Amino acid sequence: MISNLEAPKRRCRSGQQRRLRLTTPAMRKSIATRTSMAPLTTVRTVAQETKRAITEFFDNASLNELLAIPGCSRKKAEAVVENRPYQTWKTLVFKFETCKNLSPALLNSSKNLLHTRGVVNRLMARCQSISDQMQEIVSRLVSGESEDSDEYIKTQPSLLNQSLRLSPYQLIGLNWLTVMHKQEVNGILADEMGLGKTIQAIAFLAYLQEQGEASPHLVVVPSSTLENWMREFTVWCPSLDILVYHGSQKDRRELKYNILIGEAGNFDVIITTYNMISGNGEDRSLFKKVPFHYVIFDEAHMLKNMASQRYANLMKISAKRKILLTGTPLQNNLVELMSLLTFVMPNMFCKKTDQIKLMFSAASKNEEDQSSFERSRIEHAKKIMRPFVLRRLKQDVLQQLPVKHEEERYCTMTPYQQTCYINLVADLSKEFKQNKEAQSGMVMKLRRASNHPLLLRNHFDLEKLRIMSRVLLKEPTYFDANPDLIFEDMEVMSDFELHTLCTKFPILHEFKLDDDKILDSGKFKELDSLLQEHKEKKNRVLIFSQFTMMLDILEVYLNIRHHKWLRLDGQTSVPDRQDLIDQFNGDSEILVFLLSTRAGGLGINLTSANVVIIHDLDFNPYNDKQAEDRCHRLGQNKEVYIVKLISKDTIDEGILAIAKDKLKLEREITDETAKEDMDVASVAQILKAALGS
Repeated sequence: MISNLEAPKRRCRSGQQRRLRLTTPAMRKSIATRTSMAPLTTVRTVAQETKRAITEFFDNASLNELLAIPGCSRKKAEAVVENRPYQTWKTLVFKFETCKNLSPALLNSSKNLLHTRGVVNRLMARCQSISDQMQEIVSRLVSGESEDSDEYIKTQPSLLNQSLRLSPYQLIGLNWLTVMHKQEVNGILADEMGLGKTIQAIAFLAYLQEQGEASPHLVVVPSSTLENWMREFTVWCPSLDILVYHGSQKDRRELKYNILIGEAGNFDVIITTYNMISGNGEDRSLFKKVPFHYVIFDEAHMLKNMASQRYANLMKISAKRKILLTGTPLQNNLVELMSLLTFVMPNMFCKKTDQIKLMFSAASKNEEDQSSFERSRIEHAKKIMRPFVLRRLKQDVLQQLPVKHEEERYCTMTPYQQTCYINLVADLSKEFKQNKEAQSGMVMKLRRASNHPLLLRNHFDLEKLRIMSRVLLKEPTYFDANPDLIFEDMEVMSDFELHTLCTKFPILHEFKLDDDKILDSGKFKELDSLLQEHKEKKNRVLIFSQFTMMLDILEVYLNIRHHKWLRLDGQTSVPDRQDLIDQFNGDSEILVFLLSTRAGGLGINLTSANVVIIHDLDFNPYNDKQAEDRCHRLGQNKEVYIVKLISKDTIDEGILAIAKDKLKLEREITDETAKEDMDVASVAQILKAALGS
């Protein structure tokens, strides 16, 4: 313990002596008690070691590490670097008391940071101990060495449909889950998307049932995968009694009442959605009261923010054990990984969340900027992952899976689109200099221009809007409306929204846009050749976009080109989603399935298609990877083609660069060599590049 760290004194203006203290009153009281029982030399030795540690830290810390100190601004961090070297405690204190932008308070804060490092290092040591205990078991299991062991499950549970067979790697996954269960350790099944995590989880629940383990269990899924989970339970393990908690508030209230009084009948598993479980308090209270054995979270990468309300609600579920299923264990940063692990191992991590956030919050963007401590943080993350996570890649376990071809196709904008984009850049450059707070809005405008010019308003000038607002008064719906208010509404609409309005009301038909305006996009020119090529080859296509209005324009485009299509987005009701999927899979005449990246990229099986076109990139590359794996998965028997459309010389190129950086981060964490998600640093980086600022 440290009583007081000796420091040179200097005369303050008040004439009083200013003394540097690195302890709080409570700490000093505790120290006084302890030091009365310990030799003075021990206290002095510890204090000296702490002084040396603080001095070495300020001599060697990177700018990012300094910024992680509470209360250390960039200006202060730069001053620390500028006034190096320090070498001794005496010199360090003198400079911090006398140099501009420095303050002795930073020394106190740095001591707290170094203490936090020690806490996290001890946590890592505990993780390593668990890892050492389990590593041999898991390694033998995954390599196949333990197949002769009596404890190894050599055949799938008898409760599973005997006409279906688990793949060898899925049987290994089942054994891994049973090892976690017997060791009383929760786990993350993080197989790459398309390897059948749902089936492995169902097989594990069937195994528990055969072993006479207590139920019920809870399965929490995104709305888009609810129907798929119900179907997989019916197909793979019809003997398990499944209860679906979903539907109208009235239906849920009645079901909840029946569950709590024991009138809901026998059930082994309740399936519900994240929306249900983190919605109103009435729904949430059910999951606090029912004593579940296992809770399984599908697409668990959604649980990435320790500070979110959803995270807090899910932590309150009454369950002995947890399994997380995700195809993307790491998304944008190391804090997200720690959020997942904290959720899985609350007893180990929960009391250390503040230290974890501090330690993993300020990683350098570029590898060359990383300090030795930052590199060690990445190694620490690998150690934490090792005992709790099973991740297999398709290329390692599915030798028979068809090849996936990936291509970034750069699209030259049409002359009109290019003019719109250049004019927008000029306008936003002026705005950026005057108001740097509106960066997200600027990025969105540039994205619209790079995707399709009709997402902006250029064709419908103010004069035309004035005329349209007066003409619209002749429609019965608007006969008593105020034309000025109609004009104001129109003024904020895009060209495509105004075109849609014109098609809706016959009296405005003269103002609607011609088909050539719909087709006036560099990406649509590329789609012309892509769709024709794959149609001739009898391939079928999934087109993903993040924006519902872009999907609206794509609908019109496909109609003009006479391609049959279906559409699924976030507004599609849960019951209708599976019907659409079945319709597409069952009708080879439907060439294109339009999907929104977020709603259509999760847990949907569309192996009847083998071409994925990403019309516009997601800031989070894992969402695009999920979209790709709707067709590159078990059951695919044709080569898969992934095409990402990038408008040349636009903000698209910056988004692509950021996405590649994020994927590189995952490779560093998982040793793979094969933000909602748009963080502030990424926005600023992309916007400066796009505007040439």
